[in-house]
Amino acid sequence: MLPAPSNFRGRSTFLPEYIRRAIKYPQMDLEYTFWQMVTLCIDPKKVYKHTTYHKQTKNQWARDDPAFTVVCVLFLLIAAIAYSVAFQVSNPWAFLRVVLGTVVFDFAFVGTALATVTWFIANKYLRVQSLRDVEQEVEWLYAFDVHCNSFFPLFLVLYVLHFFLLPFLMQRGFIAVLCSNTLFLLAIAYYHYITFLGYNALPFLSNAVYFLYPVNVYVILYVLALIFQFNCSQFALGMYFAPPDAALAPPDAA
Repeated sequence: MLPAPSNFRGRSTFLPEYIRRAIKYPQMDLEYTFWQMVTLCIDPKKVYKHTTYHKQTKNQWARDDPAFTVVCVLFLLIAAIAYSVAFQVSNPWAFLRVVLGTVVFDFAFVGTALATVTWFIANKYLRVQSLRDVEQEVEWLYAFDVHCNSFFPLFLVLYVLHFFLLPFLMQRGFIAVLCSNTLFLLAIAYYHYITFLGYNALPFLSNAVYFLYPVNVYVILYVLALIFQFNCSQFALGMYFAPPDAALAPPDAA
């Protein structure tokens, strides 16, 4: 069960309203959504400046427009189809497993888990108590917004760019391992950077830099993976497309 957000307007009605808007295209601001997506890749700090404006006008940090989440899900569906075609998935059940694994597990389940963990850490350990200001808490939906913001550049690297580099990344040899693992490290590090910016934008939090610390662990794992010739691309795609105990062959180049 998801944690109950504390600062939603109409605490009991906000989420149903959010979900209702997600299935009504005319109520979504797609132009602003695509502007956010582009800006997250070139100047992510600007996105969180607009978050401050949103707080001033709507009295909440979280987006009330589900367009960003909806567009991410649609992009993931397209990516799942593209990868299924590349790996020649013909079984309907296997295709469904890829789609559900990409959208439900990679985005929804992992995203919900990460948002909940960062939401808990921020509220439990990073809030600054002030005698002059009204006490504030991080909204859970804002934590999920931060995850979505962080996920989109990662999606571009590990789903889109990665797709076009598949014939090379899936090869055996150190160069393929180096390029594959570097791609994963950069995408995950940037995910943490945007997460840090999201929480650093909240004036009632301190030490948001803690959200960057896991990158040090990833760097150590990156070095170990290079030493032991562990290819992240082969491992990640093997979970979706390789049968048990079978080698994953690279798709034919177009």
